[in-house]
Amino acid sequence: MIDRGIVQEIVRDYDRKDIKMAVVGSHSALDTCDGGVEEGFRTIAFCQKGRERTYATYFRSKRDQDGRLLRGMVDEPIVLDRFKDVMEEKWQSWMRDNSVIFIPNRSFTSYVDIARIEDEFRVPMMGSRNLLRSEEREEKKSYYWLLEKAGLPFPEKVDTPEEIDQLVIVKLHHAVKKLERGFFTASTTEEYYEKSRKLLDQGVIDEETLADSRMEKYVIGPVFNFDLFYSPLEEEMSRVELLGVDWRLETSLDGHVRLPAPQQMTLNAAQALPEYTVCGHNSATLRESLLEKVFDMAERWVEASKKHYSPGIIGPFCLQTCVDKDMNFSIYDVAPRIGGGTNVHMWSGHPYANSLWRKPVSTGRRIAMEIRRAASEDRLDEIIS
Repeated sequence: MIDRGIVQEIVRDYDRKDIKMAVVGSHSALDTCDGGVEEGFRTIAFCQKGRERTYATYFRSKRDQDGRLLRGMVDEPIVLDRFKDVMEEKWQSWMRDNSVIFIPNRSFTSYVDIARIEDEFRVPMMGSRNLLRSEEREEKKSYYWLLEKAGLPFPEKVDTPEEIDQLVIVKLHHAVKKLERGFFTASTTEEYYEKSRKLLDQGVIDEETLADSRMEKYVIGPVFNFDLFYSPLEEEMSRVELLGVDWRLETSLDGHVRLPAPQQMTLNAAQALPEYTVCGHNSATLRESLLEKVFDMAERWVEASKKHYSPGIIGPFCLQTCVDKDMNFSIYDVAPRIGGGTNVHMWSGHPYANSLWRKPVSTGRRIAMEIRRAASEDRLDEIIS
């Protein structure tokens, strides 16, 4: 892991009046860039050839001669052959020379080896570099480990198919769509083996990832992804903020649940087993009597991250939860960076963050607000790693 002091020395040499924000052009980049320009920053998106037009054409910014933004939010799209080329020294040097603060998202940690991000990426990043690895379930000190240390609820693990005595969900990577999960459910040992064999035959999963999969008891209830923020700069008010809530639209699962049961029963083998591939998000709010439970979970996770992953979380994070019939939360995933569903409240903000800050605030804008404050107070070294 690169010493945080090295990155802090780099950011101390930045031009405080000309900070720029950069992001990999995928995942939640639009929200990041939208929030950046709302706070007066120039934005940069590192795009991959063949996937660049969203940022380089359709959402590219246009400014007048005085620099006022007229449309769009991506000031400088940079097209690379591959996303991981952002690691090349010429681009790292360019970012340092241009006072760039990099905002990590899931695409960054998926397309670039995490070990390289930890050891070789000599660019100040908003957030906690050392926490990014915790998102990988295969890691010994994964987010499950951290949730256990924090005393937080998460779905009960089932060790072997022979132990299945109720509905379970099997979590593993998709064999072809490498960034997606190859989830499937089963309520008996026999169903587990039947479904896994069908998915293996269809090439959706493979033997290696099946062997390394995590199986846990299925929590029946709605899904709420809580987009949260922790500010190390705040000294008077709460450092933990709830910015927004989103939930996922998943293919082909959402297509299945729209079919009447008789039609579901007539699907052929290739159609019968749904996949859980996220293709979009929607916005939600939560019953107010449950909000304190959310803040309690967030506070406990923040404190555990400080204790076990010093300096702990900085900036955005997301607790992905289910709520059962007794109003109990289970955290099934944690994103130690900007969440994947924050585009749902870009520009217009979200009721929670808007109400807190008395203006439209999305996660992207909240990140930019923190960078702006850190720059004005000469505290950039406190929010980067």
